[in-house]
Amino acid sequence: MDTKKRYSDEELEEFKELILSKLEQAKKTHSEYTSQLKDTDGNQNISNTADPEDGQQNEATESASIMASRMEKYIKNLENALIRIENKTYGVDRITGELIPKERLKAVPHATLTVDSKKNENK
Repeated sequence: MDTKKRYSDEELEEFKELILSKLEQAKKTHSEYTSQLKDTDGNQNISNTADPEDGQQNEATESASIMASRMEKYIKNLENALIRIENKTYGVDRITGELIPKERLKAVPHATLTVDSKKNENK
Protein backbone atom coordinates (compact mmCIF):
# COMPACT_ATOMS: atom_id res chain seq x y z
CA MET A 1 0.00 0.00 0.00
CA ASP A 2 1.40 3.36 -1.05
CA THR A 3 0.76 5.95 1.66
CA LYS A 4 1.16 9.63 1.14
CA LYS A 5 4.23 11.12 2.84
CA ARG A 6 3.25 14.80 2.55
CA TYR A 7 0.48 17.11 1.39
CA SER A 8 0.53 18.28 -2.23
CA ASP A 9 1.63 21.80 -3.14
CA GLU A 10 -2.02 22.68 -3.80
CA GLU A 11 -3.07 21.41 -0.38
CA LEU A 12 -0.20 23.26 1.26
CA GLU A 13 -1.34 26.45 -0.46
CA GLU A 14 -4.84 25.99 0.97
CA PHE A 15 -3.39 25.56 4.45
CA LYS A 16 -1.18 28.60 3.91
CA GLU A 17 -4.21 30.76 3.13
CA LEU A 18 -6.00 29.48 6.24
CA ILE A 19 -2.96 30.16 8.43
CA LEU A 20 -2.39 33.63 6.99
CA SER A 21 -6.02 34.48 7.75
CA LYS A 22 -5.72 33.20 11.33
CA LEU A 23 -2.39 35.00 11.72
CA GLU A 24 -3.90 38.31 10.65
CA GLN A 25 -6.75 37.90 13.16
CA ALA A 26 -4.34 36.84 15.92
CA LYS A 27 -2.18 39.92 15.36
CA LYS A 28 -5.24 42.17 15.59
CA THR A 29 -6.33 40.49 18.81
CA HIS A 30 -2.81 40.75 20.24
CA SER A 31 -2.76 44.44 19.37
CA GLU A 32 -6.05 44.93 21.21
CA TYR A 33 -4.67 43.28 24.35
CA THR A 34 -1.45 45.28 24.28
CA SER A 35 -3.49 48.44 23.74
CA GLN A 36 -5.55 47.55 26.84
CA LEU A 37 -2.34 47.08 28.80
CA LYS A 38 -1.03 50.48 27.72
CA ASP A 39 -4.33 52.10 28.67
CA THR A 40 -4.37 50.50 32.13
CA ASP A 41 -0.71 51.38 32.75
CA GLY A 42 -1.44 55.03 32.01
CA ASN A 43 -4.50 55.09 34.28
CA GLN A 44 -2.86 53.76 37.42
CA ASN A 45 -3.34 56.15 40.31
CA ILE A 46 -1.02 56.11 43.28
CA SER A 47 -3.23 56.26 46.35
CA ASN A 48 -3.01 55.27 49.99
CA THR A 49 -6.73 54.48 50.19
CA ALA A 50 -7.99 51.00 49.51
CA ASP A 51 -10.28 51.32 46.51
CA PRO A 52 -12.22 48.18 45.52
CA GLU A 53 -11.88 49.20 41.88
CA ASP A 54 -8.09 48.87 42.17
CA GLY A 55 -8.48 45.11 42.57
CA GLN A 56 -10.74 44.93 39.54
CA GLN A 57 -8.27 47.05 37.57
CA ASN A 58 -5.37 44.81 38.59
CA GLU A 59 -7.35 41.72 37.64
CA ALA A 60 -8.21 43.21 34.23
CA THR A 61 -4.56 44.14 33.66
CA GLU A 62 -3.38 40.67 34.64
CA SER A 63 -5.99 39.05 32.40
CA ALA A 64 -5.00 41.23 29.42
CA SER A 65 -1.34 40.42 30.07
CA ILE A 66 -2.02 36.67 30.13
CA MET A 67 -4.10 36.83 26.96
CA ALA A 68 -1.45 38.93 25.17
CA SER A 69 1.16 36.35 26.13
CA ARG A 70 -1.04 33.50 24.84
CA MET A 71 -1.60 35.36 21.58
CA GLU A 72 2.18 35.84 21.18
CA LYS A 73 2.67 32.08 21.55
CA TYR A 74 -0.18 31.38 19.09
CA ILE A 75 1.28 33.84 16.56
CA LYS A 76 4.71 32.18 16.88
CA ASN A 77 3.12 28.74 16.37
CA LEU A 78 1.31 29.95 13.23
CA GLU A 79 4.53 31.51 11.90
CA ASN A 80 6.33 28.21 12.51
CA ALA A 81 3.55 26.42 10.60
CA LEU A 82 4.20 28.74 7.63
CA ILE A 83 7.88 27.77 7.75
CA ARG A 84 6.88 24.09 7.68
CA ILE A 85 4.71 24.81 4.64
CA GLU A 86 7.68 26.39 2.86
CA ASN A 87 9.82 23.37 3.83
CA LYS A 88 7.01 21.03 2.67
CA THR A 89 6.97 19.33 6.07
CA TYR A 90 3.64 20.83 7.17
CA GLY A 91 1.01 18.37 8.31
CA VAL A 92 3.49 15.61 9.08
CA ASP A 93 3.37 14.24 12.64
CA ARG A 94 6.73 15.07 14.22
CA ILE A 95 6.80 11.76 16.12
CA THR A 96 5.40 9.16 13.73
CA GLY A 97 5.98 10.83 10.36
CA GLU A 98 2.36 10.12 9.40
CA LEU A 99 0.12 12.74 7.87
CA ILE A 100 -2.01 14.68 10.32
CA PRO A 101 -5.65 14.50 9.14
CA LYS A 102 -6.90 17.57 7.26
CA GLU A 103 -9.79 17.96 9.71
CA ARG A 104 -7.34 18.37 12.60
CA LEU A 105 -5.20 20.84 10.68
CA LYS A 106 -8.24 22.92 9.78
CA ALA A 107 -9.25 23.05 13.46
CA VAL A 108 -5.70 23.48 14.80
CA PRO A 109 -3.58 24.72 11.88
CA HIS A 110 -0.38 24.83 13.91
CA ALA A 111 -0.68 21.19 15.06
CA THR A 112 2.48 19.12 14.83
CA LEU A 113 0.97 15.89 16.16
CA THR A 114 -1.97 13.65 15.35
CA VAL A 115 -4.52 13.27 18.15
CA ASP A 116 -3.10 9.81 18.99
CA SER A 117 0.46 11.13 19.21
CA LYS A 118 -0.72 14.00 21.39
CA LYS A 119 -2.47 11.57 23.74
CA ASN A 120 0.60 9.34 23.93
CA GLU A 121 2.87 12.31 24.53
CA ASN A 122 0.81 13.37 27.57
CA LYS A 123 0.98 9.96 29.25
